[in-house]
Amino acid sequence: MKKLCIIMVALALLTGMAQCKKENTPTPASGEKVSITLNVGGGASKGSATGKGLRTDVNTENGEVTFEENDVIHVGSGGVYVGSLTYDGTNFSGDITEPTEGQKLQFYFLGNKTPEFNADNTSCSVVISDQQTKLPVISYAPSRENYETGRTAYNATLLNKCALVKFNVTTISEAATCITGLNNKVTVDFATNGFTYSQDGAGSIALPAGNGERWAILLPQDEVTDAVVNSYDGIYAGTCGTIPAIAANDYLTEGIAANTSHRAGVIEGLFSVSATKQVRFSKGNLQYIGSAGNGDDNNTGGYWKFADHQWDYIGETTPQATDSKTIDRDLFGWATSGYERNDTYYQPWSVSADYSMYRSYGTWANLYDQTDWGYNAIRNGGNAENSGWRTPSRSNWVYLFNTRTTASGIRWVVASVNGVNGYILLPDDWSAAYYALNYPNNNDNGFGSNTISAEDWTNSLEAHGAVFLPAAGKRVAVDYFESPSEMESIYINDVGSYGHYWSSEYYNASNAFKMYLASTNYSTNWEFRSYGLSVRLVRDVE
Repeated sequence: MKKLCIIMVALALLTGMAQCKKENTPTPASGEKVSITLNVGGGASKGSATGKGLRTDVNTENGEVTFEENDVIHVGSGGVYVGSLTYDGTNFSGDITEPTEGQKLQFYFLGNKTPEFNADNTSCSVVISDQQTKLPVISYAPSRENYETGRTAYNATLLNKCALVKFNVTTISEAATCITGLNNKVTVDFATNGFTYSQDGAGSIALPAGNGERWAILLPQDEVTDAVVNSYDGIYAGTCGTIPAIAANDYLTEGIAANTSHRAGVIEGLFSVSATKQVRFSKGNLQYIGSAGNGDDNNTGGYWKFADHQWDYIGETTPQATDSKTIDRDLFGWATSGYERNDTYYQPWSVSADYSMYRSYGTWANLYDQTDWGYNAIRNGGNAENSGWRTPSRSNWVYLFNTRTTASGIRWVVASVNGVNGYILLPDDWSAAYYALNYPNNNDNGFGSNTISAEDWTNSLEAHGAVFLPAAGKRVAVDYFESPSEMESIYINDVGSYGHYWSSEYYNASNAFKMYLASTNYSTNWEFRSYGLSVRLVRDVE
């Protein structure tokens, strides 16, 4: 690791990633305006900025950057924000409001990201997630001179508060490469001139699309061994090498391997869901991890993920039959994806028996008969909103089980996988040579017709695209018919004996279609919308 003591300077204005909250830079409180200029030139020697000319990019030979016309430096004085200066090609200049006499002015370059200020302008923060076009350098320095009334010219040498790091990217995606699990938010305290670093959302940094050498600005942090790599569109996932501990002013040239070599969160088997469409299934049932949240109205910190294994389900191990926001769950009322649409029951923790308030929505032509969970950012499914996941429709389920043609002539079997009962869906190109299965399931053994170990499942079935739908039961509202709006008690049943999987389609004003799986039969019928069923998402094959 090579230390680079240079001034890190400006680039062009960037647009933030979708989850980054942006606000306009505030106008300081009314008061006396002072016009000043700031000279950041330090000579043309290596390790310092010239302060002249337009840069084309960070100089990756030595990490040096030069300022660009219209770059902005923010100014603090007396513990508060007092204004900003704009670069004209030679100096920074602008008006600041009531700086404090006899103290140094504080200059902050924040990568030309628009800061979010707190209420009294004593601190601000920026998120440097999107680095697809420009590198958002963070740098700081006090003025060499104390502020004095009548003095209009000041000098400073800004030193970087970030690191320039090289990644070696290998990808099969045409979208940007996104690395998550990193500090990507910097907060400035104008009172102490202190910098703190944290994660905004999943802690993402988006690099330019394509293969090869990609440079990034990283903020100080500890070593990261579990960074996740996805394509920016959420379709592909991959691996990332260890990112060493980052200090301000680091310059890492070795190149950290990052690749997106497989589809994020999918089982690779192809399944026909109509005469013209195929899908891939998610790697497990959908889960909402409420235990990561803080219990506020939106349970900030809670997140969506796919089960770690296809046979996993939460069942009765946590009180899913309560409306607690801070438990983990995988049995959901219909249309409870967290998509707000002026209804009462739309959050994943909604358990009321009042079925009338579980209403449909979606992106289809008719907004009144569909629902979906797939628009969410799913932590191990690409971690990007609207990345292509969707809930199967009723007709999809029917075609999968009843209609499609497969190479083996087998569409599904009942089985016990790693001790868990459920249904195995076999992909269109399944070969009987992959694994010996008993079919059809017309004997008295039920789920015991096929008993499969975790090792055999992983190596012989899942490796060839097989999908397992565990019999995860359902959450039921008791006394439903007697008092639909006043739920007296609720419980979970059918665990291990039946599988109930929502479709995206409603049936009538109180019900929606589901896929029902029993040990000796199956059907696509309906269920009360207030009941909690499993959700398994699919992705259309492009």
